[in-house]
Amino acid sequence: MIKKKICMLGSFAVGKTSLVQRFVRSVFSEKYLTTVGVKIDQKTVKIGGEDVLLILWDIHGEDDFEKVRASYLAGMSGYFLVVDGTRAFTLDVAMKLTELAERTVGPVPCVLLVNKLDLMPEWEVTRDMISALEDRGWKIVLTSAMTGAAVEDAFMALAGAMVASDQVKP
Repeated sequence: MIKKKICMLGSFAVGKTSLVQRFVRSVFSEKYLTTVGVKIDQKTVKIGGEDVLLILWDIHGEDDFEKVRASYLAGMSGYFLVVDGTRAFTLDVAMKLTELAERTVGPVPCVLLVNKLDLMPEWEVTRDMISALEDRGWKIVLTSAMTGAAVEDAFMALAGAMVASDQVKP
């Protein structure tokens, strides 16, 4: 079995924990609980006929990205940057977090999740902002932890990218 560590990175209250719970347990809770430190979950998926154990590190939300412990990122095979579509500043935080991730582990697969698709009429993150990142080669998925929209697809896309990156390494 292949084991892959995935970190969930993003500002506070963007939906990191809710996305993990939706993916692992197919549940959503309206109750907001702040993550303290890191919470670890896991789920086994099939990629190309191979069992892949995804070890999901749900790291506390932080607007001051310097406070995110680089040690939490060590050994990760890929990560999600999670943004709250209703709060544009969370995209700025995500961009700074990707710099920290790249300094810590180098280039690994990453998917940007713009969450809270169920609240799209209230979004501050615009289509132009998303398109500009896509033009730079970013993989972006619009998700809703509440409804489950595109959550499974996002996790499977990152898992597939991590397995594929192993196959191209010498």
